[in-house]
Amino acid sequence: MGRFLAITSVLAVIAALGWVATVGPWAWWVIGAIIAAIVVLGIYDLVQTKHAILRNYPVAGHLRFLLESLRPELQQYFIERNWDGKPFDRDARSIVYERSKGIHGEKAFGTERDVNAAGYEYLVHSTAPVPQPTQPPRVMVGGPDCSQPYSMSLLNVSAMSFGALSPNAVRALNRGAQMGGFAHDTGEGGISPYHRENGGDLIWEVGSGYFGTRTSDGRFDPAQFADQSRDDQIKCVSLKLSQGAKPGIGGVLPAAKVNAEIARARGVPQGEKCVSPAAHTVFTTPTELIEFIAKMRDLSGGKPTGFKLCVGSRTDVLAICKAIIEVGTAPDFIIVDGSEGGTGAAPLEFEDHMGTPLTDGLLTVHNALVGTGLRDRIRIGASGKIAAGNDIVKRLAQGADYTNSARAMMMAVGCIQAQICHTGLCPVGVTTQDPRRQRALHVGDKSERVRNYQQATVEQAVQIMASMGVSDPRGLNPAMLQRNIGRNDRRSYAELYDWLEPGELLSQPPQAWSQDWARASSGSFQPA
Repeated sequence: MGRFLAITSVLAVIAALGWVATVGPWAWWVIGAIIAAIVVLGIYDLVQTKHAILRNYPVAGHLRFLLESLRPELQQYFIERNWDGKPFDRDARSIVYERSKGIHGEKAFGTERDVNAAGYEYLVHSTAPVPQPTQPPRVMVGGPDCSQPYSMSLLNVSAMSFGALSPNAVRALNRGAQMGGFAHDTGEGGISPYHRENGGDLIWEVGSGYFGTRTSDGRFDPAQFADQSRDDQIKCVSLKLSQGAKPGIGGVLPAAKVNAEIARARGVPQGEKCVSPAAHTVFTTPTELIEFIAKMRDLSGGKPTGFKLCVGSRTDVLAICKAIIEVGTAPDFIIVDGSEGGTGAAPLEFEDHMGTPLTDGLLTVHNALVGTGLRDRIRIGASGKIAAGNDIVKRLAQGADYTNSARAMMMAVGCIQAQICHTGLCPVGVTTQDPRRQRALHVGDKSERVRNYQQATVEQAVQIMASMGVSDPRGLNPAMLQRNIGRNDRRSYAELYDWLEPGELLSQPPQAWSQDWARASSGSFQPA
């Protein structure tokens, strides 16, 4: 650092003298002012106590902080390769951007990935592909207790709240959903006017804060819920138990961010800290959860009602299955959120080390429902890094019926993966409540991009299935998805995981499941 300071100082002096010789004597006043400012800054750096590097390397040490602030952009634009960026690599981002603009997203000269590396996964094509259907398949959501079933697209907008998203982002997503005929999950932040103005199909998510349907003390308000949920624009109701990025904890919206619009949408006081608790107050046991799901369905007039969770333990899932059997009614859908998901901010420990990844969570829920004879009554949605057509097909082969995407939809409306969503400084107006920054997001243009992206991605998924010899998602099976175990060993998902037979847990639980089945109780989420 000392050598660097000496070299830069000499270069600066040479440059300054050359400038003075060119411009004239008055420039000495400018140089004097600059030198004085540097001297003041250097003295301050020497006496301040917050930064050790500045005490040893005054003035020059600021270069370190400048480079550190530029590091994410330098990494993303100049250093990372097409396939190794995180959370989404450049190839995935390019697919979203190009398809949203109506570009095919094709690439020349073959894959850059190591197709023999351990962990690499691929879909198995058929020697006899089938014709691609003219209309993409849809999934009917609604069990025997539902009187208003909903036809769900294979790809929908995943849960993102107004407040986390800007008004223009919500407008663009909902208008895109309306034009493309797919669903838009509101997130747990309530239903805002921006969700309503374009008439796109809504999945109303209700979290532990009961925003938009709460009493003054923060508890669930049945009358308010019934009034809101019977709106024709709301097609399904989802109770959020947990989310992938931060399972097991709630959220806090600082008082400064609770403006008048957010306060109205959430039903909370303006200018006060808005807290979403970790646990629900409407239930404490699996039985009470299922009874509350049934109550929500009745209050909504019979609309499909279910819940979203990031899977914790297998006993949790089995306890819920036992409760469904005992109560005699089932949720119409379960959305499985993977721990790799997450659009908002969360503690790094939770983002990196809590929750079950989507693959294992999805297989757990699917097999638990099959093993208890409930699978044909309940649809499964999958969310967590869904971006391309192969992601959709992969999750359908693992047991899902449809998928939801959040971050890819954000990219379709202009997100550049700056990863400063929680700061209010989003450079493209997607995740900010700053009116000046919001105006960067043009609703008309971005809603077209949302529609284009969703349509092209579903079409690609259907084309992939056709190449696998399947015209309907129900024809997919786990043997069609392969994973490299090592460079010279590969297995299908049919071989890698246990797949239960219908009703098997009720008759003779297999050894791998028997202990968890015995410990699961409909009366408690704690293992027996």
